[in-house]
Amino acid sequence: MILVSWNVNGLRAAWKKGFIDFLESQKADVVCVQETKVQADQLTEEMRAPAGYRSYWSFAEKKGYSGVVTYLQSEPVHVSTSFATPSLDVEGRIVHTELPEFHLLNVYFPNGGMGPERLAHKLTFYDAFLPLTEALRKGGKGVIVCGDVNTAHTEIDLARPKENEKTSGFMPAEREWVSKFIGAGYCDTFRIFTPESGHYTWWDMKTGARARNVGWRIDYFFVSEELRGRVKAAGILPDVQGSDHCPITLVLD
Repeated sequence: MILVSWNVNGLRAAWKKGFIDFLESQKADVVCVQETKVQADQLTEEMRAPAGYRSYWSFAEKKGYSGVVTYLQSEPVHVSTSFATPSLDVEGRIVHTELPEFHLLNVYFPNGGMGPERLAHKLTFYDAFLPLTEALRKGGKGVIVCGDVNTAHTEIDLARPKENEKTSGFMPAEREWVSKFIGAGYCDTFRIFTPESGHYTWWDMKTGARARNVGWRIDYFFVSEELRGRVKAAGILPDVQGSDHCPITLVLD
């Protein structure tokens, strides 16, 4: 089973840049997209049902903001787009699809870089997320979490850690939550195969950072321990253009 996750920074823009060609080239069973920035009435039929896929959406109340979609080749057992917490549901940040063998959570975690209030909101979102995944695990199925977590976990996950110690996305409280999540039994799949630095998923477009590979690894595929033995590969596709993020991949047997 091949899974792909990508923050496209605007799905309509990505579509014009060849997103459908990317879909066809990957031949993935599952494609999770974050930051769609669309509303239901803005979708084309091709966006709703590209060849071979069915789609499950979460929309932000605010137009042109946030949003996620999960494209599946097969029909899920169940779909949810809610935390059951109104303040966390309005931004369209999660699509939970239960598949026969595991739960898949496609998530666009908040960015805390717009001031103390947004940082507090991000940490509240984090705190609500772990109990959600743990409750799912207790039902007997493993959990896969993918998407833009908006935090680089350790110093090897960004090019300039010292300069960014006080920047949201690398602040102690944010990094501690990622450690807590991993400590609860969720594996950062990329690090199973690639222990060294220099691999990133997001670059600042304004400074031309991508050409110099001055980036951050803030997009992840996590799997709960129940699924770790099925992980055969996990990677980053830095050569795929079209967003300030690049896609990431996971292969399960």
